[in-house]
Amino acid sequence: MRSLLIPALMGVVALAGCTTNPYTGEQEVSKTGWGAGIGAVAGAAIGAGTGDNAKERRERALKGAAIGGVTGGGVGAYMDYQEKKLRERLQGVGVGVHKDKATGAITLVMPGNITFPTGQSSVKADFYPVLDAVADVLKEYNKTSIAISGHTDNVGRDDANIKLSQDRANSVGQYLISRGVSGGRINTVGYGKSQPVADNSTENGRAQNRRVEIKINPPASV
Repeated sequence: MRSLLIPALMGVVALAGCTTNPYTGEQEVSKTGWGAGIGAVAGAAIGAGTGDNAKERRERALKGAAIGGVTGGGVGAYMDYQEKKLRERLQGVGVGVHKDKATGAITLVMPGNITFPTGQSSVKADFYPVLDAVADVLKEYNKTSIAISGHTDNVGRDDANIKLSQDRANSVGQYLISRGVSGGRINTVGYGKSQPVADNSTENGRAQNRRVEIKINPPASV
């Protein structure tokens, strides 16, 4: 019975976990569904391994699957809902929202040209509403940790670029703290030119490299 029940549960959770990404139109397995599936199968395995007869083992397996599914889906759901809310709040403002399918981490990419005046580290006043929206979501989903990194292109001295990138990361972090996000959740670092995402030989590439990223890391549990 155990050997038949576990594969059946796997098939069910695989189908349940498949969703259509509203932003790409593609079928994919959500972190919620995947987490719930893993939890369900683990719970079923534990339940099926106990009990004195076939009927009791089946009942325990089904109960274990239900409990495990809820527990396993917790963090995945937490990050899925947070990503959805960030996309809604940041639609059309020029900030990229990316989610790592493997880890569930969410990264917000803020281009330097819309976030800061040229060569400066103070946040533009017209960008405040964007950071206000980010702060609102971070306060609502307050179990995550936040890594803020500053990045530059390859123009100028290395030491100056490191300082500018660190100062910009600090400015974003301090602004979020001023809007009620706990400073204990935030870590800031400046990488200068060391982590480019585009070719520095073109103006378009350099513009992409001048950025601040906010990485929102999943909690261990919710």
